[in-house]
Amino acid sequence: MSKKLILILGDQLDIASPALKNIDIAVDAILMVESANEAQYVWSHKAKIALFVSAMRHFAKQLEQQGLSLIYIKQSTKTIAENLKVELVKGKFTHLICVEPGEWRLKQAIEAVASEVGIELEMQEDTHFYCSREEFSAWVANKKELRLEYFYRLMRKKHGILVDGEGNPEGGQWNFDKDNRKPFPKKGPGLINPPELFDPDDITRGVLAEVEKRYPDHPGSLANFQWPVTRKQALQALQCFVEHRLATFGIHEDAMWTGTPFGWHSLLSSSLNLKLLNPREVISAVLGAWKKYDLDIATVEGFIRQILGWREFVRGMYYLDMPQMAKDNFYQHQNKLPAWYWSGDTKMHCMKATIGQTLEYGYAHHIQRLMVTGNFALLAEILPKEVCDWYLAIYIDAIEWVELPNTAGMALFASGGRFTSKPYIASGAYIKRMSNYCDSCHYKPDVRFGETACPMTNLYWNFLIKHRKQFEASPRTRLMTANLARISEPDQKAIQIHAKALLANLDSV
Repeated sequence: MSKKLILILGDQLDIASPALKNIDIAVDAILMVESANEAQYVWSHKAKIALFVSAMRHFAKQLEQQGLSLIYIKQSTKTIAENLKVELVKGKFTHLICVEPGEWRLKQAIEAVASEVGIELEMQEDTHFYCSREEFSAWVANKKELRLEYFYRLMRKKHGILVDGEGNPEGGQWNFDKDNRKPFPKKGPGLINPPELFDPDDITRGVLAEVEKRYPDHPGSLANFQWPVTRKQALQALQCFVEHRLATFGIHEDAMWTGTPFGWHSLLSSSLNLKLLNPREVISAVLGAWKKYDLDIATVEGFIRQILGWREFVRGMYYLDMPQMAKDNFYQHQNKLPAWYWSGDTKMHCMKATIGQTLEYGYAHHIQRLMVTGNFALLAEILPKEVCDWYLAIYIDAIEWVELPNTAGMALFASGGRFTSKPYIASGAYIKRMSNYCDSCHYKPDVRFGETACPMTNLYWNFLIKHRKQFEASPRTRLMTANLARISEPDQKAIQIHAKALLANLDSV
C-alpha cells in the first residue's frame, strides 16, 4: 500500500494545490517546515520572514480544520531538505509528492533527498501560471532573440485576453506602455485611495514577536506589517484594488514621490507569489472592472502585461537558464554592495527615500527597484550576486524565480541581453523627471562632475564612455552615446576621474 508524504513549501499556500488532489486522509500526511535557513541564507528583511511564517501558520490551521494529517515543524535549525529526509524515513513513506519549487537550489535539494532515501518522487507542475515550463521551452525553440513582446502576444491570443473575436488586440494595439509613464503633477500625487491593509491577528502578532526575538539583527521594521496572510485577505486586497485603485493606476505607475510608498499600485505580488491568489482570478477581476467602469484600455493593458506577460516570461527564463543565470556577469563587475543599501544612510536622496521605504515596508514598486536601486547598482559596477542577494533578502515578494531574472537579467544586464534589448540605465535627469527626490538632495542631477555632481549622473556618463562601442552598435541605445558628442573631451576626462574616485569609495556616497 502506498503512503504519501506531501511537502507544502512556504510559497505554495493553495488549498487547491495539485499536490493535495489525491490525498488519502487515512494514511497520507502533509509536511510543512519553518526553516531558519530560509531566513538566513540571505539576510532577510524581518517583514519577509514574518509574512512567510504567518501565512504558513494560517494555512496550516486551514489544513487542520479540514481534518488533514499535518506534520508542522516550527523554527527548525535544520534545512527543509534535512527535515524532509528525517520525516520520510521516520514515517516509512513510499511516495513524496510536491509542487515544483520556485527556487532551483530547493528543487535540487528535494530531488537529492528522494534519491538518497530511495523514494518515488512526484514533482508536479505549478498550476499558478498560464504557461508551463514545457510550453515556454517550445516557444523558445531556436529563437535568436527572446523578447517579452512576442511571448506576451502569444499569451493574449492563446488565452483570449484583451483580443477581439478575430484575435486582434483590443484598442487597436498590443502595448500601451508609452501612455503609462507620466510623472505626478508638480504639486504631487494628491489624494490616493488607500490600499486594503490588515491589522495583525493573534497568529500574526505571535509571529511578529518571535521574529523580533529570533532575528534582532536582521534589516527592516515590523512596525507597519499589514500584509495579507490568508486567502480571504488576499481576495479583499484584490477587490479593493480593482474597485478603488485600478482606474488611476496606469498613467502614473512609474512615478515616485517622497512619503508615497504605494501610489496606486496593487500590492498583490506577495499574495500571488505565496499562491494565496491565482493570476487567472486577478486578470478576471481586472477585466471585469474594465467593462463595469469603462476603464482606460492603457491602464488595463499595462496591468495585465505585468501579470500575463512579464511575470510568466521571467518564470520561463528562470528555469530555462538556471543555474547559469545566477553566475552571469556580462560586464565582469566586482565592486561590493555599499553598506548603506542595508541602512539608507546615504546623501543621495533618491536612494535614501527608496531604501528607507523598503526597510519600513519590505516594498518598493518596479521603477524604484529598476531605475533607482538597480540603476545605481549597475552604474556602480557592483557584483551581480551581491545585488541579487540584496533584492532576494529585502523584498517581501521576492522568490528567486521572479527576483533573479528581474535583477540579474533586467536591472543589471548580467545576462548580456539574453532577454532584454538594452541595459536599463539613466542619469539623475530621469529621477528628477519622475519624482521629487532631487528637490531636497545634497547633489544636483544636472551636474556631471565636481563636488555637487549627482553620483547617478556622473556614473551614467562614465558608463556610456566606458561602453561606447556596445551602445553605438545597437539602434536602441545609439542615441544615448550620440549625446556624448555634446560633452567636450576635457569634460569627459573629468567625468571619468570623478567616477574613478566614486567607485573607489562607494560607502561614502
